[in-house]
Amino acid sequence: MTEPLRLSKRMSELGLCSRREADEWIAKGWVRVDGQVISELGTKILPDQRITIERQAAAQQSKLVTVLINKPMGYVSGQAEDGYEPAVTLIKPENRWAEDRADTQFHPTQLRSLVPAGRLDIDSVGLLILTQDGRIAKQLIGENTAVEKEYLVRVQYSKPGTLPERELQRLQHGLVLDGKPLLPAKVRWQNEDQLSFILREGKKRQIRRMCDIVGLKVMGLKRVRIGNVKLGDLPTGQWRYLGPDETF
Repeated sequence: MTEPLRLSKRMSELGLCSRREADEWIAKGWVRVDGQVISELGTKILPDQRITIERQAAAQQSKLVTVLINKPMGYVSGQAEDGYEPAVTLIKPENRWAEDRADTQFHPTQLRSLVPAGRLDIDSVGLLILTQDGRIAKQLIGENTAVEKEYLVRVQYSKPGTLPERELQRLQHGLVLDGKPLLPAKVRWQNEDQLSFILREGKKRQIRRMCDIVGLKVMGLKRVRIGNVKLGDLPTGQWRYLGPDETF
């Protein structure tokens, strides 16, 4: 027999919204199950029951913003720590890229609940996504995400000569971190001191730790793409909105 599950969890599974949004919509009476308004938090339903949402919920969701930042070194992705500022402090009108084509007007309320969808180390630079949209956050950092992230990594080999081919192959598949095998990665040389890494997961300081295992020291790390969205010409320290025609 199919087990009932929380309505908010089911809405998140279906990609309708985040669990937090679901609870908010339920409390406002914006959610129907099989045509009946559900307003009690914690309500459980069966997976085959039909969920619909009121127009007010869709309108509220359409106002949620997603922002791309070219994060400079020295900023943390999330909460302030050890005296370092979070990247969200860069999101102000004077730092908006002049070539941003989005029609969205900046308003300070957009900074509310704007959270990073994935980390970028304090000493790494490049594309960082901050979003108010729980659907996008889940797509990029959820357990089953398959969205690729591409990095350009300047390296220095710690031994005489060059990195052996077998070690490059280990970077692609065969390394273990935190007791678990890593998912296959695409790793290739861009030039004599720079590698391209394409990953489908994001363990803490993953690329630096992978390189360390095979004797490479990371001299610089820049994220240039997340899914179909590229950093492009976005200048360091500036930001733009995710366009309506862009998807990860």
